[in-house]
Amino acid sequence: MTSPHSTSVLVLRLAAPLQSWGDRSTFNRRETRPEPTKSGVVGLLAAAAGRSRYAALDDLAGLGLGIRIDQPGSILRDYHTVGDYRGQPLLSAAVTAKGLQKPTSPAKRTHITQRFYLQDAIFLAAVEGPHELITTLDQAVRHPAFPLALGRRSCAPAQPLVLGQRTGALEDVLRAEPWQASAEVRKRWGRENGNAAHVDLPATLDDPAGDEVRDDVPLSFAPTSRTFTTRRTRHTYLEAPTGLTPDPARPQTAGGHDPFALLGW
Repeated sequence: MTSPHSTSVLVLRLAAPLQSWGDRSTFNRRETRPEPTKSGVVGLLAAAAGRSRYAALDDLAGLGLGIRIDQPGSILRDYHTVGDYRGQPLLSAAVTAKGLQKPTSPAKRTHITQRFYLQDAIFLAAVEGPHELITTLDQAVRHPAFPLALGRRSCAPAQPLVLGQRTGALEDVLRAEPWQASAEVRKRWGRENGNAAHVDLPATLDDPAGDEVRDDVPLSFAPTSRTFTTRRTRHTYLEAPTGLTPDPARPQTAGGHDPFALLGW
């Protein structure tokens, strides 16, 4: 029988002006999912621990992951063009039998590219695994070997990442953590909801019986052989504490829903 403290949960606050969590992209269009991917979180942990791109990832990829969306942010499209500074025609994505890129035909001197980001988003990422490994990762993220980024190298975290280690089931940990939205968002929500004590937040959790399959579990980050496998997830809503003081003049109901909010009370 395993000890109730043989596993731990590391809680990370992922907040930045820009984040980008892609799991499907083409050469000239880089998408982002509306929430962090497992490959992105594993990559962050691997960088913090100082692992090379060729290092084994079995222990990190096997960690349980839960993502709570505390502030969804909004999509930002970065539209720009790319050209050769020497004025030469650009190469195409196609290659020759020798592995060399073919020239564009007809010759093309400008590529239009698009990058998508999440701006002003805040997430809680809960990572569950063996206590010893989680403790090692906790220290690594606090004192990272390599610079850390939220999805792409240009997306640096805006605040310290680690909220701490917790015990208990991953879902329960995410449900107990106070709402991490910005002060402005929480204040505006509080005015509209009478400073309700709890707020319902969307979450995505690893679940072998989940109804969604995601192809974002990294097997290798090696530049020449990046490979991924699938996981199953489920979506839910978690009732989390807001940290606000309820307004006694307004009735409170389960889940923080106020039936009088539409009347402007």
